[in-house]
Amino acid sequence: MISTWSEWKRYPRPGRAENIEAPISPGIYEVRVAGTGALHSFEAVDNVAVALAQLQVGSKSWFSRRNAKLPDLEYRTCATSSRADAKAAAERMIGRRETYMNGTA
Repeated sequence: MISTWSEWKRYPRPGRAENIEAPISPGIYEVRVAGTGALHSFEAVDNVAVALAQLQVGSKSWFSRRNAKLPDLEYRTCATSSRADAKAAAERMIGRRETYMNGTA
């Protein structure tokens, strides 16, 4: 069973005391660029909170520029009762998106 999507929330930025608010259960997450709405990440996972916490939003290289501007991201989550439900829901959403993008909707 799938629940409803959460509201969009700002993705925590490095170096700030911000937290991710997400279920510690199977589900789907979507991350987008706040200014444009462009999709950054979308996945069905076993633990939404852990997946969002491990998401790479910038270069983690030791040699990366510390002052590099990372995109302003926001995320939303949707809890499910199992990973199988999350995967099935994600596949339906991807199918709908592809239909819409192809102009056949």
